[in-house]
Amino acid sequence: QVRVVESGGGLVQVGGALRLSCAYSGHAYVMSAMGWFRQAPGKEYEFVASIDWSLSVTKYADDVKGRFTISRRGTENTLYLEMTKLNPEDTAVYYCNTDPPRQSWGQGTQVTVSS
Repeated sequence: QVRVVESGGGLVQVGGALRLSCAYSGHAYVMSAMGWFRQAPGKEYEFVASIDWSLSVTKYADDVKGRFTISRRGTENTLYLEMTKLNPEDTAVYYCNTDPPRQSWGQGTQVTVSS
């Protein structure tokens, strides 16, 4: 059974920081690139960042480069997203999934940046 549980979201002021976590289980995730995606109200899912299974290649959306850092602890099946210098445009529900996304979406974690 494949499953993800995202956590760590919250309300933060402009310029603040948050650390998101994603606990995943299931073989479908272990040998796959994993990514963070987000969905703002009324918008489609948007790619944020990804890391490959060997932990050597990371990718970022242009608008988060230099502010967000993705990491992965393979021994614990956990994915992280360190977010700094947050701005209102980062407000969304954040999800983890394989990259590209092939599994069902979890419940996500809400990030709200207030100005």
